[in-house]
Amino acid sequence: MERKISRREKECEEKQNNSEGSEQDKDYKTSLITLNVGGYLYITQKQTLTKYPDSFLEGIINGKIMCPFDADGHYFIDRDGLLFRHILNFLRNGELLLPEGFRENQLLAQEADFFQLKVLSDAVKSRWEKEQLASRETTFLEITDSHDRSQGLRIFCNAPDFIAKIKSRIVLVSKSRLDGFPEEFSVSSNIIQFKYFIKSENGTRLVLKEDNTFVCTLETLKFEAIMTALKCGFRLLTSLDCSKGSIVHSDALHFIK
Repeated sequence: MERKISRREKECEEKQNNSEGSEQDKDYKTSLITLNVGGYLYITQKQTLTKYPDSFLEGIINGKIMCPFDADGHYFIDRDGLLFRHILNFLRNGELLLPEGFRENQLLAQEADFFQLKVLSDAVKSRWEKEQLASRETTFLEITDSHDRSQGLRIFCNAPDFIAKIKSRIVLVSKSRLDGFPEEFSVSSNIIQFKYFIKSENGTRLVLKEDNTFVCTLETLKFEAIMTALKCGFRLLTSLDCSKGSIVHSDALHFIK
């Protein structure tokens, strides 16, 4: 008799555990939401989508806003499916984290406004304004001799990427220590300073071009900078020191797009 009771109790306990487990599975499954945003499917948790009260997504999930369904029964939102990745990451992380080189600030700000996420919208607009301000600021590169500051060149441009391109090429060639190039140099954010700079003498050579063609003398470096700028769509605004009568003899060049 005792054995039968024990067996029944055990069976009841197993049924109860199975019932609790199935309820937990059911709750977990119902907490997962699949969204079809512009043809892209996203699966996330209900608590993620309802993180910000009175947002568009919170309204959909809690039935405040009517939303159509696709053929598979998923919520369908007719917005940019690729950009929604950043909307969802913001909901998950609570902060704006964008990949390096992201250039769609205006579009993302519009998406944030549509989804009624003011915090995200403000963050995107702030980022956009900072980038625009930075792009308008003139950036310069100075190539100089540590013993004679008059020997050198300053290149001004309102595009930091262009300055970085010129700088990286000079640094790369400097490190290679090819024939005719000074071996000792230091690099800071905007200055390349050589211990012994290349003077405008016959036989001195500077390797600058990507195909490793030799470029001779500081004057030729100026021509090379001008040609590179023109190829990249920049124009020479002015020579910052026109008193010497020629761009070749100028100490500085100023490019703008």
